[in-house]
This record gives sequence, structure tokens and C-alpha cells, in this order.
Amino acid sequence: MAVAPRQCLVVGPAWVGDMIMAQSLFKVLRARYPELIIDVLAPAWTAPLIDRMPEVRRAIPQPLGHGRLALAERYRLGRRLRTDAYDWALVLPNSFKSALIPWFAGIPRRTGFRGEFRYGLLNDLHTLDKRALPRTVQRFAVLGLPPKVAAAFQSLPVPVLRADAVAAAEAADRLGLDTHRPVLALCPGAEYGPAKRWPTEYFAAVARHYRTQGWQSWVFGSERDASLAEAVCRDAGPDCINLAGRTTLTEAADLMATCTAVVSNDSGLMHLAAALGRPLVAVYGSSDPGFTPPLAAPGRARIERLGLDCSPCFARECPLGHLECLRGLHPERVVRALDALIV
Repeated sequence: MAVAPRQCLVVGPAWVGDMIMAQSLFKVLRARYPELIIDVLAPAWTAPLIDRMPEVRRAIPQPLGHGRLALAERYRLGRRLRTDAYDWALVLPNSFKSALIPWFAGIPRRTGFRGEFRYGLLNDLHTLDKRALPRTVQRFAVLGLPPKVAAAFQSLPVPVLRADAVAAAEAADRLGLDTHRPVLALCPGAEYGPAKRWPTEYFAAVARHYRTQGWQSWVFGSERDASLAEAVCRDAGPDCINLAGRTTLTEAADLMATCTAVVSNDSGLMHLAAALGRPLVAVYGSSDPGFTPPLAAPGRARIERLGLDCSPCFARECPLGHLECLRGLHPERVVRALDALIV
């Protein structure tokens, strides 16, 4: 790009974890172009995350349901965005429909990966080499780099989300939480499916272990995770608080930032804990830590997985019916990993 871009529209991903990983791209862009204005177009539920990223000016909600083409709505939104005079668009999702709004907005340079008949909609096409770029965060960041630099980059800045201590105190007061003792954050959900969920009784066993040391446990998640969280709390006994569905995403981030340590499945909350700098043990079953690892600072996260011949299978439910990749990963192993992080 001969002239430095002034305003960039990033079409962001829909998943919480992917949006957190996208911050590495935003950091790359601001390092390359310090004066660049970055706006992010993404589903409204990701806006609280974007608001905590200092590299981004604003989040633009995309009021479209998942999987909907909604051509007329995309056209109207694109036409409205013409007044912002963006000179560069980066399209992170690989779908046809994700490239429509920058095209309707008349943004002169539209960057993304080849795929789904996006010729014309995108005019700065990259070819994705999955072997050279095995991680999602690399695939996002490479779109913001010139080809020669992109081919050689070895490391990327990790996401770092800002937390609000005052807002955390207000949320804790509303929820009646004790903020004077160590807190173990537990994240037993994984929206993708059961094959990514460590057994709730194992989470409870870890909570019971740390309760003997004076800790309490807070179980995080969405409304969909409420039954999982309740099962953890029921087995864990006293001092285990179910917060699933009781906080906004912003409140969850602020509260998690106050926690002493986190144990999580491979989920959006895992990426949130890593971006908040919490000591983190991430448990992997059907998914691959080589593809979506927690992007934490050195020494702040440990990955625990068995590495069975049948994993990673990337299935939502165990195709063999035994879920041994997670059931065989016992609580004692996670406790040892967490102890190594918090010494």
C-alpha cells in the first residue's frame, strides 16, 4: 500500500474467542500504521469485548442473524457506511456474505482470503496456506501485513483486554460476592458441544481441593451453561457460586480479572481469561491447541490434554461414545498444572 491508510473497517468474527484473537491483528495494524483509525463490524454480543480494546475506535453492530444472507439489509448497512470514507477493509470470516458490506460501502481496498466465489467482492486476495499458518490468530494477523513480512513473521502480540476495577466491585456487590478471599474461576461450558466439555464432576473436584486451602469458586458461563454450572456447584459444595447467566459479558470480564486463577475448557471464556492475564489451565478434548491455543503471556497458561490417537477429532460429540480424551484427564493433573502456575 503506497499511501498509508487512514480508516480501516474490519469485518470481525462472530465467536467470542475469535474476536479476542482478532486483537492481535488490531495491534499489528496500529504498530504498522500508528494513526490508523480502526472500526470493527461484528455481531452486537461481541461489542463489550471490542470496547475493551484500545486499538479500536468503535464497534459497529451487524444486526444480522447467523447464517442469514439478508442481502437487502447488508446493502442498506453498506450504503450507510459510505459516509465514513473507509479506504481499507479487512474481512476476517471466509464466507461470501461477509464480503458484501465492504463492497456495498464502496471501500476501495478490500482484503481477505480466497474462497466462496469472492472474486470482485474482494480485490486484495490472499491465498491461505494452512500448513504455514496453522493458528487462527496467524490467519487473522497475516491479512494486515505486507506479503514479505507476512511470510516471515514468527510471533504476534498477544491480546490484552482492559478490566474495570470499579465496575468489578459494583458487579460483585450486586451479586453478593466475597472479594476478600482467593477465587478460582471455573468455566465448564463450551458452546461447540459436549466433546469439548471436561466433566462437571472434575471441575467440582478441583474446586473442593482449593476450598481446603481457603479458596472459593465462581462458575462463569452464559444462560446456556446454567445447568452445567449448577452441577459443578452442587458437587463442589459450599463456597462455589453459580454466575452462569447472571452477568453480562462485560461483568464477567471484570470479575474474572479479579480471580486468582482459572480452569476452563477450550471456549471463549478461556480466551477471555488469557487476555486478562489470569493464571490459566486450559483443558482440551476434541479440539486442537495447535489451532486455537490460549494466547497468554509466557508462564501464564498451561494446556492439559491426553493426545489420544482419536483426538483431535473436532467433533461436537464423541464419535466413539466414550469421551476418553476428557474423562481420562483426571482432576489431580489439572491441580498439579495450576499449582505450577500460582507458586
